[in-house]
Amino acid sequence: MKPSSKIDHCDHQNSSGDSPVPACLLKLNLYYRLPLIGFCIFLFWQSSFPSLSSVPWFPHDDKLMHMGAYGFLAFLAARNLHQEKPFFNRTKLKIMAILFACLYGLSDEIHQAFVPERTASVWDFAADVLGSILGACFYFDILHGKKDS
Repeated sequence: MKPSSKIDHCDHQNSSGDSPVPACLLKLNLYYRLPLIGFCIFLFWQSSFPSLSSVPWFPHDDKLMHMGAYGFLAFLAARNLHQEKPFFNRTKLKIMAILFACLYGLSDEIHQAFVPERTASVWDFAADVLGSILGACFYFDILHGKKDS
């Protein structure tokens, strides 16, 4: 079942007089915000442990993993922002999603500098930035077409 493209106006009144959470806010929280928050928590948790010492599949495979992770983070951020701010310009939303994912990547690299056996890397951050750009552009330009800018 596909969710509607925009959150409907919430009706804050009901017949019983109590004030439950409107269905549209529940949907926004469960379907759009929770995956974003959950993935942020997963990234923080994953980078809180020493890196796994394994043989790389190919040179710089960790950069591809960074690109994929932060591309997915930017995708989730773009998806959430698009639902939460439906009247915002899509270019502005794309920039906000990219900035969010890039800043989270920067904070993750700083965090890793304090984790034993982990290091902060400018090249990992560069991969985070590239992945963030690709993820937000994928959401807005490919999945939702270039309707407006």
